[in-house]
This record gives sequence, C-alpha cells and structure tokens, in this order.
Amino acid sequence: MQAFSDWIYSFFKLKEKNSSIKNEFYGGLTTFMAMCYVVFVVPSMLADTGMPREAAITALICITAATTMVMGLWANFPVGVAPGLGISAFFAYYVCGTLNLPWQAALGAVFVSGVVFLILTITRLRQMIIDAVPMDLKYAIVAGIGAFIALIGLKTSGIVAAHPQNFITLGDISAPGALLALLGICLISGMMARGIKVAIPLGILIVTAIGMCFGQVPLPASVTDIVTLSIPSPAPLFGQLDIAAALQYGLISIIFTITMVDLFDNIGTLIGLSRKANIMDDKGNTPGLDKALITDSVGAIGSSFVGTPTVTAYIESASGIAAGGRTGLTAVFVSVFFLLTLFFVPLVALVPSFATAPALVIVGALMMQDVVHINFKDFRVALPAFLTIVMMPFTFSIASGFGFGFISYVLLHAVSGKIREIKPIMWIISICFAINFALRLG
Repeated sequence: MQAFSDWIYSFFKLKEKNSSIKNEFYGGLTTFMAMCYVVFVVPSMLADTGMPREAAITALICITAATTMVMGLWANFPVGVAPGLGISAFFAYYVCGTLNLPWQAALGAVFVSGVVFLILTITRLRQMIIDAVPMDLKYAIVAGIGAFIALIGLKTSGIVAAHPQNFITLGDISAPGALLALLGICLISGMMARGIKVAIPLGILIVTAIGMCFGQVPLPASVTDIVTLSIPSPAPLFGQLDIAAALQYGLISIIFTITMVDLFDNIGTLIGLSRKANIMDDKGNTPGLDKALITDSVGAIGSSFVGTPTVTAYIESASGIAAGGRTGLTAVFVSVFFLLTLFFVPLVALVPSFATAPALVIVGALMMQDVVHINFKDFRVALPAFLTIVMMPFTFSIASGFGFGFISYVLLHAVSGKIREIKPIMWIISICFAINFALRLG
C-alpha cells in the first residue's frame, strides 16, 4: 500500500506542488459537486433535439469521465472536462432548433470542428488565432454566451414567452413550472451568496423534490427509480454522427462557430485555472498546457462519436483548486465520481426542465461578470462588444453575435485610422462572417 502511495506522489508530483492525496481527494469532490449539474442540464437540452434522454445522460457521463481522466493522467491538470453549456445550447436550439437539422448531422459538425480544433492545436495556429482577437471581444463573447444561456433558461421554464407584437414578453408566471423555476433561482442565488459551493446541484434537487410534493414531477415508485445496476445504454447515440450530411447541409459557419466558441472558452478557462493552481510560472508559461489543449481537442472528436456536443474545460474546477486540488489526481477523482453517477441515471431522468432552468440563468449571470473588463469608454470597442453581447440572445445565435462583433470592430478601427491595430487573422475572420451573412441574403 505504501509503495502504491509513493507511486501516486511521484507520478502526479504531489510534493512538488505542496499537495497530498487527501487534498486532491477533497479538491476532486468539490469540483464534482460544483459541476455535476451538467448531468441534469445538458441531457435536458439534448432531449429537445429528439435524442433519447437516458442515452444522452449515459453518453455525457462517459465522455466527461473519459476526457477528465486523460486530463488528469496525461496532462496532470486539476480540471474537470464536460460538454459545454454554451455549445450545448447552440447545438440544441440553433443547429437542431432554428435550422431544424437532424442531431446526427449536428454531431457530424462536432466531429469536423474537433478535427479542425486538433489541427489548430498541433500546428499552434490555435494560439495565433487567440492572440489575434482583442481581449475586449473575448470578454464580450463570454458575456454574450451567458445572456444566450440565461434566455434559454427563462424560455424553457415559461418565465418569458413569445409575443406576436413585442416578440418576447413575460410568461405566465402563475404556472407551476414558472413559479418553481423562480423559486429555484432564488434558492440557488441565495445559497451562492452565502458561499455554499454545491448551490447549483442542491438547488436543482430541492426544486425537483418540491415539484414532486405538488404533483409536477412523478414520484419514484421504487428504489429502482432512484438507483439502478442496469445502466442505460448509450447505443442509440453511439456512432450516429453523419459527417456527409453535415457537409451536405453546408455547415461551414456552424463548424466555425463551434470551433471558435470552444477555442476561446477553453484557452481562457485553462489559463485562468492554471494561474489559480500556481501551475503557471513567473514568465507566464504553463507546463502541460499543450497536453491539456490536445486532450480537449481529442475529447471534442470523441464527443461526436459518443453522442454529445463538444467538451470543454469547466471553470467550476476553480472551486476544487480552492479546496486544495493542485494536480491531475484531482481530475482523476472527478472522473471517478462522475462514473459513480451512472448508477443514479433514473433519478437524473426524473429532473424536469423547470428545475434545471435556474442553473442556466445563474450560470448566465456568472458569465456576464466579464463585462467589467471591457473598455466601454472607447466607442471603437464599446459598439462591437455591445453587438457581440446583445445579438447572441436577440438572434438566438452565438454565430451572429460573433459576426456582428468582429465585423464592426474591424470596420470601426479601419475608418478611424487604426487599421494597423487589426491583425491579419481578424480580417480573415471578419471576411468569413461577411461572406456568411451575404449568402443568407440569397
């Protein structure tokens, strides 16, 4: 036993990181509790595309556990990886919703974007693209995705609804689902304000339990409706991606958007977490970052085969780092905890959309915090950032927000004599978006 313990200390370099197995365990448990809401929320989104919900739950858990395990064992990063909420919302409500494309074709687009993502990472073009995009737009992208996610939560819970004249209006908040969703927002936000780290998953479970008390959620009839040894098969989703259909539909802009969202989301999260975990050195270099980036790139490809949207590093890993996690052993523990949730799939399947909607609103609010870093005093920055943020929810498209923000940024800097501040890659990205918008005119 001592030999195994010594091997763990050596393999994960625990002493070099001033950590211990106990600290890593607590870090892994804290990260899992902070991000396990993804098991409730993402499958609920995917079910709206026609995917079997229980199969989606199993697929999500499998890809999350596998990618997070690799992140721990190979990259030695204390980070949890799972399908991103922003990408999942784009996948379910824009690609399969607004465009009305089959989810098989959408998975094909996820595969292609994953391959592009891997190529960009290996050739270091990924870093060049990230460096070319101004920080103000990066912050605006995160905030815009937050607004988009929050709108989805408000819409699916019935708090807001469509209106023939005003386009959007207050929904029937006297309806049980809307009332319970509002209660969930209050509960989760109240717990978060008091520093309770498991506020989101705990809030989801409390609202589900209240829904059961008032007959809005079916009560478990037996123990097997809560826990089971018969794990639902992911077979209905496994290998169902249709790459040919993705290319046939002409999903270049969709593939581009998935790649760009994952690009900025992942690199920002990994760099921020590496700073928090003291992995980054004084010169800004992060040992193992390349391995971490390759891991999520390969994970993106794996997502398409398993049957989920693209995986991304989760910022909730910061809670585990704060609890003591410093190495990949934390990620290994996170992976194991996710695997254990496979036995609770029946319970997860009972959770209604009005219980998961508050999580979307809360996460949207957290993502909106980045607006404080945007230089709104400079109009050349203010308008593009504003358009990036508002066009995502108003057009129900993350891609449109990107396009309006990038194009306006380039044009305003060009006409104001600041054309030299625009890097060539920004011109290329903006032209691609302009062509995409022009094609829609036809």
